[in-house]
Amino acid sequence: MTVLGGKESLPNIRMNVAALIINTGWSSYRSKMIENLMHCGFSEIISIETDSENYSIEDFSRKFPFVKIIIPQENATCGDLINIGISEASSEYVLVLRDSIDFSTDILTPTLAAKLTENGTFCICPRLLGKENFSFPMLFSPSIKRAALNVMSTSVVSDGSHNLFPFDSIALYNRKKFIDLAGFDYTILSDYWQNLDFAFRAWLWGEKIILSTAFSLSYSSEIPVMETGASQFSNRFYLKNLVPRFYADHGAIPKSSFFAFWGSSSCGFFEAMARFNEAREWVSQNKYRFKRDALDLVENWGNK
Repeated sequence: MTVLGGKESLPNIRMNVAALIINTGWSSYRSKMIENLMHCGFSEIISIETDSENYSIEDFSRKFPFVKIIIPQENATCGDLINIGISEASSEYVLVLRDSIDFSTDILTPTLAAKLTENGTFCICPRLLGKENFSFPMLFSPSIKRAALNVMSTSVVSDGSHNLFPFDSIALYNRKKFIDLAGFDYTILSDYWQNLDFAFRAWLWGEKIILSTAFSLSYSSEIPVMETGASQFSNRFYLKNLVPRFYADHGAIPKSSFFAFWGSSSCGFFEAMARFNEAREWVSQNKYRFKRDALDLVENWGNK
């Protein structure tokens, strides 16, 4: 990757929170967006550009030398970009944003940031609204339907609600806990399954993801559509998060669960066995990180 700027300190720092923006294109409102973030009092501003051919970036960097601009030199998933951005930050919390968010008003105030982060919660999700401030389903919860995981969603929210995962990965993340959880799995190339995998792992490893109604953001463009179809990436999510069982003080994948996985995986026998053994090894390496399994998470969802 190429890194530009970020060598000067931001003026008007009023909170220990970095703003990380995932940009999908160039906008004439980019300067206004940065000025608004400066006004909020963020400690760092990191801008990740997915279009390495944009010739306005160097001019922008000279205008805002305190903004760290990261340009990946190859295609990367959203999770990859967030991993990079959070590793480059040094603040206690990192607010992950998209350039599709409306930046015309204050994104976050220092008073609200202090309130949201006082308990060290791993991930705080804002209430997200559509372009015309309409509500849409962005609060998620797990259930079991016909022995399979079912992700339910609703637009009806209350402050402090548990959220299975942050919609569009937009959230306020505790940087240390994010890194301790190993970030997004770079081998999962589906944004939806990558997001769900990381969030589910956080829940299984003892962290919490909550929603704050006091923290609200709106899209300035169309709301993205989640591609939730089954694939090799849903298989990896299944093996890492739904198959492990919790025993006293550790997680493990029972050998006996292979045939259930093979039957639903759409893989040949040897491919299914290879993926199953790979997942067993991964769980074994992280076995003491597990604090619960998926069944316990679903049965006790919403409990404080």
